Formats: sequence, C-alpha cells, structure tokens
Amino acid sequence: MPLLSILIITYNRPQDTLSLLENIQGQNNLLQYVGEVLLLNNASSDSYESVEDFIKGNPGFPIQYIEHNQNLGVAGGRNFLIKKAKYPTLLLLDDDVVFPEKNAMEKLAVLFEKPFFKENNTAVITLNIYYFLTRERQKSALPHKDYAAYKNKQRFLTSYFTGAAHLMKKELFEQTGYYPEDFFYGMEEYDLSYRIIEAGYTLAFDNSVKVLHKESPTGRITPKKRLGLFMYNKSIVAWRYLPRKYFYSTAFMWSLHYLKMSKFDIPGLFKNLKKVNSIPKNILPQKIGPNALSYLKKVNARLWY
Repeated sequence: MPLLSILIITYNRPQDTLSLLENIQGQNNLLQYVGEVLLLNNASSDSYESVEDFIKGNPGFPIQYIEHNQNLGVAGGRNFLIKKAKYPTLLLLDDDVVFPEKNAMEKLAVLFEKPFFKENNTAVITLNIYYFLTRERQKSALPHKDYAAYKNKQRFLTSYFTGAAHLMKKELFEQTGYYPEDFFYGMEEYDLSYRIIEAGYTLAFDNSVKVLHKESPTGRITPKKRLGLFMYNKSIVAWRYLPRKYFYSTAFMWSLHYLKMSKFDIPGLFKNLKKVNSIPKNILPQKIGPNALSYLKKVNARLWY
C-alpha cells in the first residue's frame, strides 16, 4: 500500500490546526496509509502552544512540526514542504479543513490507482470540498467554471486544481518545477496547472472523499488586496502560458470584476492596472504547446479570464 505525505501550512490558526491534526489522528488505521504529516508554521504571531502540547502528548503520531522565521507565502511554503516529503503521494491541505469520514486516508492512498486516473495519466486530483458550517458544496472549490454542467459528475478531467485539499504525485515536480514563488498568494495553482498539462499529465476531480472547509477568516488578507493579487497573478498566468489574446481579455475582465467586487474602487483599479501593464516587460513568456491547448479545449477550460 502506498504511503501518503500530508503537507499543511498554517498561519495564525492554532485552533483550526489542532482540530485538523486531531481529525487526521482519528482516521482508521492511520499508520497503514500515512507515512508522515509535515506541518509548517509560516511565522505565525499567535501562540501554537495547544498544537505543540498535542504533538508532545501523541508520540506515535507521525508528525514533523517546523517553525519558520519568515512567512514564505502559500507557494513558498508548499515548495518547502514538497522538497522535504518522503512519500510518492502528497496530500496538501489547508489548515482549516477536516474529513467527516474516518476512512478518508484509506480511500486517498489508492485513489491514483483507479483506472480512470491511470488511463489519463492524472497527476493531481481535487477532492470534494464542502463548507463546514452549512454542509453545502463550496462552488468555488469545484475545479471547473461550468458548475452546473459538472457539479453532479463523479469524476472528470479539468484544467486546474483547487488549493484547499488536493492529492498530487510527487514525481511531477521533476518535470514541471515547483510552485511560482513570485506568487505570494493567489492563482499559484493555475500557474502550476499549465506546466503540469504541458508536461503530459492531466488534472482531475473525484467526489469519493469529502472535505469540510471552514474557510476561516483568521490569517486571511483584506478583500481588496486579495482581489488585486488575483487580478495581477491571473494576468501573469495568461501572459506566461496562453496566446496573447487571453492576456488582454483576462486583464479586461478582471478589471470589471475588481470594480464590481470593490464597489468601484477606482484608485485601487488604476494601481492594479499599472502592475498588470508592466507584465509584458517583466515576465518571460513560456507558452504551452498545441497538445496542451488541445487538452484545455477538450476539458472546456475557461481561458478568456
């Protein structure tokens, strides 16, 4: 049975993190499926004494707790843990999720062995994510923009993966490189997704393992800053990997989205547009080839924005 490396980054969410660790520890036959849990404290200012006490009180729990002296961001933190991971299958989790079923690790350990994923050379699988409080599907976490057409599918191929809970083959990083560390927060999954597809792998969704996401506001950036980062980073991705027309359409559509969601923050829009306009001068294109573009069209990817 293949063993999992569970990778978790945490920042100022000690109680959410403790709940997740307790949830993982309660999984059926944990040590049969999980080789290690790597927990990175991304330079939190809050006390993690409760987490440290849990680790000390459970010496049989296969966890390595790492406190970093600087915040590496999402991409940098994931790269840090991926390089340390020992096992071939990586389970990356946000620190504010839990599994409602105790056989989740048993299912995850063999998920890549399903014929659908083997036949399609799948390297990343997004899990089935629901809101913790309402138990409703988190629409933004389903990895396809046509939610109505894909919400009831048991599994499907797609063009990107969702960060909150996903399974990855560690081998893929030898061909693709790691997460883009110039993306401190937001859209890092899209950047890596295009490189994964270019390398000949596919991305997929599977509904067999449910995850409950608290989407805790603790440790998150302000909504306007988040919008600006998304607009800028998504424009970088379009410029880097896609035909030029998608860069311009992405910048335009995200400008409209920023105005709508920020309640017409005009100064903020111009500040972000200035950054977007600098992308062609500062970012080297790495355009994906015709096979990757054909795959994106086959899975009905939304490329315009």
